[in-house]
Amino acid sequence: MKTITIGIAAVLLLPLTALAAEPDPARFQLERSGDHFVRLDKHTGAMSLCEEKDGSLVCRMAADERAAYDDELDRLSDRVTALENKSIVNKALPTDAEIDRSISIMERMMKSFMGMVKQFQEEEKTAPLPQKT
Repeated sequence: MKTITIGIAAVLLLPLTALAAEPDPARFQLERSGDHFVRLDKHTGAMSLCEEKDGSLVCRMAADERAAYDDELDRLSDRVTALENKSIVNKALPTDAEIDRSISIMERMMKSFMGMVKQFQEEEKTAPLPQKT
């Protein structure tokens, strides 16, 4: 019983889906351009190039150069923004306190290094290396 009800509903609703799938006839405008047609969708502004094949009109989307140009412009703009955000120029410079801390760390390293150099020089003076010749 359930199968019969679903089958009847499908048969009754099938014509309604076909009507819903048909586009509004006033939505499109066809213009002849040489041996082709140009179809303009008045709702979206999209254009299609159409030609007659085997008695029917076959349409393919036309490249919308303006949309492609705008998309490329947006992509490049986003890329420039991302590069500017990564740039060293836009990063904040270190504060005076950070600079002073860095210099004091370097001074301690250099003093420690120079202390090791002096220690090695003193060891060399007190215990000279043997002659190898």
